[in-house]
Amino acid sequence: MTSLSPADAEQLKLAFLRCRDMEGTLNDQLRAYADASREVFPAYGEAVDRLVVRLNGNGGGETAPRPGDAMPPFMLPDEGGRLVALPALLARGPVAVMFFRGHWCPYCRLNMRAVVQAEVRIRAMGAQIVAIMPETQEYTQQLKSGSGAPFPILTDLDNGYALSLNLAICLGAEIQDLLSYQDMAKFHGNDGWMLPIPAVFVVGRDGLVKARFVDPDFRKRMEIDDLLEALEDASRER
Repeated sequence: MTSLSPADAEQLKLAFLRCRDMEGTLNDQLRAYADASREVFPAYGEAVDRLVVRLNGNGGGETAPRPGDAMPPFMLPDEGGRLVALPALLARGPVAVMFFRGHWCPYCRLNMRAVVQAEVRIRAMGAQIVAIMPETQEYTQQLKSGSGAPFPILTDLDNGYALSLNLAICLGAEIQDLLSYQDMAKFHGNDGWMLPIPAVFVVGRDGLVKARFVDPDFRKRMEIDDLLEALEDASRER
């Protein structure tokens, strides 16, 4: 099976809604969706397993900034076309720089929803979130409105910033075939089939990375409690 039927797509949609509303941590929800997805679309789950093995073998994301490293600055457009620069954000407080694959990715939507739910606590400690993904503003706007995110979602066109952090990966022919029902060329403005490894970098006011989460398996994400703890620790630093 190399394509997703309308009936299977509907099953995945219902599975997403069940997982979104279930009790438990973010990764509980992600695992539940991964299990449901594997039942509906086993070929994709098996292909992702092989992709993760390949990425781990190639050290995917290993050389991305680590705690104590300076976080390379960026200046990227938000969903409204306004340029957002990391130094300007840091002038207001610590920042969690979060990479997402795209508005179409159910794991990213679950992740985004969990972060939005924690936003009040994040702002209360004087910290900020900024999301980055390789899609054009039409689709960053869709994710922002669909999730109710009060923080900027930036376009990293052609994965330029992700590439500089060793986070960008090229999807192989097998994954491209299985995801052919998604119009990636339209989403990205190119046909390169590149995505970032989902990652989080908690950056202090001094521009140094305080904590990070990088995992080539996009089905796993930084737990919200870990994110909050890292931001709280960064907020205490002067």
